[in-house]
Amino acid sequence: MSKNKTMMQYFEWYLPNDGLWWKRCAAKAENLAALGITGVWLPPAYKGTSQEDVGYGVYDMYDLGEFDQKGTIRTKYGTKEEYLEAIRAFHAANIRVYADIVLNHRMGGDSLEDITAVTDDPDNRWKQIGGAQRIQAWSRFTFPGRKGKYSRFTWDHRHFSGTDWDESSQEMGNIYRFLGKHWQPETDPENGTFDYLMGMNVDMSNPQVVEETRKWLKWYLKETGVDGLRLDAVKHISFPFYRDLLQEIRNSGYPDLPAVGEYWSSDLDRLLYYLDTVENQMSLFDVGLHYNFFHASESGADYDLRTVFDGTLVQARPGNAVTFVDNHDTQYGQSLQSFISDWFKPLAYALILLRQEGTPCVFYSDYYGNPVKNRPLVPNLGKLIKLRRSYAYGEQEDCFDDPHTVGWVRRGDDEHPDSGLAVVLSNGEGGSRRMRMGERFAGEEFYDVLGNCPEPVTVDEDGYGEFRTEGGNVAVWVRSAAFEDLVVNE
Repeated sequence: MSKNKTMMQYFEWYLPNDGLWWKRCAAKAENLAALGITGVWLPPAYKGTSQEDVGYGVYDMYDLGEFDQKGTIRTKYGTKEEYLEAIRAFHAANIRVYADIVLNHRMGGDSLEDITAVTDDPDNRWKQIGGAQRIQAWSRFTFPGRKGKYSRFTWDHRHFSGTDWDESSQEMGNIYRFLGKHWQPETDPENGTFDYLMGMNVDMSNPQVVEETRKWLKWYLKETGVDGLRLDAVKHISFPFYRDLLQEIRNSGYPDLPAVGEYWSSDLDRLLYYLDTVENQMSLFDVGLHYNFFHASESGADYDLRTVFDGTLVQARPGNAVTFVDNHDTQYGQSLQSFISDWFKPLAYALILLRQEGTPCVFYSDYYGNPVKNRPLVPNLGKLIKLRRSYAYGEQEDCFDDPHTVGWVRRGDDEHPDSGLAVVLSNGEGGSRRMRMGERFAGEEFYDVLGNCPEPVTVDEDGYGEFRTEGGNVAVWVRSAAFEDLVVNE
């Protein structure tokens, strides 16, 4: 029996540094599978600049919590063996594991080098604003704790193109480009070129870097057995790089390796250009949809719900769209803070979980809550995931003809018993939509499984029902057998 795919980002920014995360992942694998999760995106597993590092301050990508480096053997999440055990537990539960791959930069170098560099304008990196000068950069990565195990490759200034820190002057904020190096033209056009992001910027035009990266990724896939890749900060890396890397990896024994890239832009044209350039070797997170949700949640009844999919990847190229509501970067206090208001989150999740387009990714903190930031879990999110698993199938027909109350139906299929549903959501005073389930549903009663509308709806002889919702809320209408499965037997 076919099954809708549903990913979960199984971490957030504010997890405790107790080294128990991989064990917690293993313990939850069966529960997640029963819920309807088919894939988990785990945080970066390699050694960062310190034990507190969330994983994006990459130091040694071969150290998965195995070597005494940066003052710790384990990472924030645990040891290498615990990581591998978590992967095995997910596999035993038939859940695919996506590894977070961070290739753009390195941090926490082992020693300084004196380097000649020029200063470029932070707002236009094509414009040089300072002449050649000597700086001190943490550009030597020798990994003394690992002692050459897995790879004897070490890094120095030849493998990087720039940095933002001069140790000798203790100045940060300038963009230092190493003399003889050039920013890559095929990156996001923000700031002229957005090749440089942070730390020691990896030079993807260096053949040694490219070869070592290929070797590392092949090692990582074999060593861990992960099933897919979440690619960090792809807009900062030369676009053809991932096209070529993914092609080679898939030709070397991983033909079906899925990948989803983080290209943080709400400009649909940029996302489509990127996908075309990489020859659709990956999917992308639908950042435009996230910002539509954010604006809708901030605007209340002033937002026209008919436009919620305008300018989104899931509308333009659904096969390449991974939809999401929030993630670790949009959380409160983070660099891309744009957290969706609590009232709108159930509506947003209905819009990604109960439709046929795109692959939805649920955020860990939305499902479990976030006590560090005093954020509640999203009401009924578990039911919405289960609805997708068992009942959100079949032909879809939209009813997006009102600015404040919209809906759609899924007419079910023969492969999934009792499948089919109707969804209505409103950012105004509430209301109803007359929608056609189909004549085969004539005479059947539908119930709001989320409990906002207690009276059932009976489908008429022509297959239509008048499905409603309360104001600022969402109702999901299902057949009586599905209602009993999700509510009565819960």
